[in-house]
Amino acid sequence: MNLLQFPKINYKIKQFIFTLIVFQLFSFSTQVNAQKKVFTVVLDAGHGGHDSGNTGYSKKYKEKDVALAIVLQLGKILNKQKDIKIIYTRTKDVFVELGDRAKIANKSKADLFVSIHCNAHHSQASGTETFVLGVANTARNFAVAKAENEVILLEDNYEKKYKGFDPSSPESTIGLSLLQEEFTDKSILLASLIEANFVRIYKRKSRGVKQASLWVMHQTYMPSVLIETGFLTNRQEGAYLNSKKGKAEMSSSISKAIIKHIEGVRLNTVSEVDKAFLEKKVLETNTNTLYFKVQIASGKTKLNTASYNFKGLEGIERVPIGDYYKYYLGNTESYKAAKKMLKKAKRAGYKSSFIAAFKGNERVSLSEVIK
Repeated sequence: MNLLQFPKINYKIKQFIFTLIVFQLFSFSTQVNAQKKVFTVVLDAGHGGHDSGNTGYSKKYKEKDVALAIVLQLGKILNKQKDIKIIYTRTKDVFVELGDRAKIANKSKADLFVSIHCNAHHSQASGTETFVLGVANTARNFAVAKAENEVILLEDNYEKKYKGFDPSSPESTIGLSLLQEEFTDKSILLASLIEANFVRIYKRKSRGVKQASLWVMHQTYMPSVLIETGFLTNRQEGAYLNSKKGKAEMSSSISKAIIKHIEGVRLNTVSEVDKAFLEKKVLETNTNTLYFKVQIASGKTKLNTASYNFKGLEGIERVPIGDYYKYYLGNTESYKAAKKMLKKAKRAGYKSSFIAAFKGNERVSLSEVIK
């Protein structure tokens, strides 16, 4: 429709309407371009050079080679996406220091950091697991962190570079998660989607999403995950990971997760697969620990957990349940402390709030706990 067909409209009004339409079209175009921004993904093949990583159950495999093969295939798949840019920390058998891997990601202003490894254990343990940075170190998680962090000891002048950090000390690892804290949610979403794909697409065994204090991620300023694609020390899984089929399936599965995660970030949505994994609480906790939270609200609106959204209350946790979100205040192993939190919530105006009891990842009956 041509505005000039309306001679009775004042010229200035016509000019204003035309300007407004142009502005709206420009804004829409800008929004579309913003949604189509190029996402930079840094792919990190673990170990390399004189650091072979673990060598499998019969010393016949090398973690550095399997990880690099998966990374290169993964990068080849992702490079076919017009809006994804791939940067590698290494593309050949060379040693890259842990600190330099993070520097590569930060210098490129990456949107995601994905580190690929293969697991090891003295038993015939099997299964994939994806780590995000955190301090929830169980004995097994610390063992993984210790094994990956000990690469530091192979570097020249490591005492000065890492300022007294001891990969064998649980105390040294606690501070590693602080810089990554603001990216934890997105890291968990990506990790959960990766593990979901391993199970759903290729029927692999998943050991879940876990937290550990891993140096390679602690200085990256973007969502970061470390994927243990399986155990080279397991006879069957080691052979699978070293095979052409195994490497192709791992890279394909991870690529689909990354692409879906990026689509979700663009649309500011959480996929159903992400929700399903988060609802199952794949993030590992101590399954024997009994603790209490105060549920203050629930609904379909996804709120930022900042205190200004909850009448000044701090320490709010948001948990997705189906299409809804539940909001909890606090986390304590003391029922007496939980009752104090409940009073605090009600004083803030949440009159229908109540205490919920949990054992590990599972909600349990509060009345049974009290008995």
